[in-house]
Amino acid sequence: MENDFDVIVIGAGIMGSCAAYQTAKRGRRTLLLEQFDFLHHLGSSHGESRTLRAAYGKDYYGAMVIESCRLWREAETEAGYRVYTPTPQLDMWPADCVGLRAVVASCQRNSVSCEILDHEGVDKEFSGKISIPEGWIAVRSEIGGIVKPTKAVSMFQALALKWGAILRDRTEVKDIKRDEGRGGVLVYSSKGDMFWGRKCIVAAGAWIAKLVGSFSGIHLPIQPLEVNVLYWRIKDGHEEGYSVEGGFPTFSSHGDPHVFGTPSLEFPGMMKIMVHGGHPCNPDKRSWKLAEDIDVVKYWIEGRFPGIRSTEPTLTQSCMYTMTPDEDFVVDFLGGEFGKDVVLGGGFSGHGFKMAPVIGRVLADLALTGAAQEEALGHLRLARFKSNP
Repeated sequence: MENDFDVIVIGAGIMGSCAAYQTAKRGRRTLLLEQFDFLHHLGSSHGESRTLRAAYGKDYYGAMVIESCRLWREAETEAGYRVYTPTPQLDMWPADCVGLRAVVASCQRNSVSCEILDHEGVDKEFSGKISIPEGWIAVRSEIGGIVKPTKAVSMFQALALKWGAILRDRTEVKDIKRDEGRGGVLVYSSKGDMFWGRKCIVAAGAWIAKLVGSFSGIHLPIQPLEVNVLYWRIKDGHEEGYSVEGGFPTFSSHGDPHVFGTPSLEFPGMMKIMVHGGHPCNPDKRSWKLAEDIDVVKYWIEGRFPGIRSTEPTLTQSCMYTMTPDEDFVVDFLGGEFGKDVVLGGGFSGHGFKMAPVIGRVLADLALTGAAQEEALGHLRLARFKSNP
């Protein structure tokens, strides 16, 4: 029947689009639903850049990034264009930070080449373009880079369409029910549509907790945050040195504040430098205002990047994180009355985009086979919140 599908994917951000690509490529009749326009700027999958790094303190994330790099390249080859630009990655910490030792050890276990640099080493390695305080240490690792998010979402949607998926935007899901007669689930839209799916993947970003709670009564501890994306002007004569072409790395400074960013790529003469974090928000009633962390970033730039103008950001954008209490993802079956018929992908906590190709594959595996081989899954189950509320 026209409205019957093997898999219905709810949410056409990066995770849902990757999942739809995976299920369609495996020959399953797939429907991808989006409540807004495709490629909208209202959630967490839009914009000009996302950082890719394999330098994690948790082995399973580093391994997922390494595999995602392979899958990014595989999808680019299939699409015929690039969305991922490799760079080095530089992570900076106080020398006595436990996280520093965990990242170095994890890089070694995942065979990620890295180099430890002190204050003088950073100055020499980057020709004075980066300065870290005395008593800090930096780790330069080889697996870093920038992913173009809107372009990447579009790529996976185009590939899903190529493999036969049906894509529908401006279709808000209002309810999901079990089909007691046929099995599977019934998905209802606010426009009166009804779709039947053998399986359903919910990857609704900042709206996932609201949607899941409304049809199942299950509370997901996922909090949307409104985040400021800030671009800063590079001083005249320093543009090449802070660019991808000039070998400048993606970077993260793990202190208070936790600041991260990308070399100049998407906007010539500007760099993205921002705080990892934001303020809680209702995704349907966002303020769209700049928060107070701009002054924090100004001060940070003054002490670290002498070639960047720290007076005011030249360009600002707004985005959202979807945070879990432990900043690990939620990738699991919903359970309860829905058993394994509904699969969840959410709570990516501001660091999931880079791993989207692997997450999409895992979501497809769970929906189609009821299991996935990914080692990280044991850390991403819903049950962890029941034992540690």
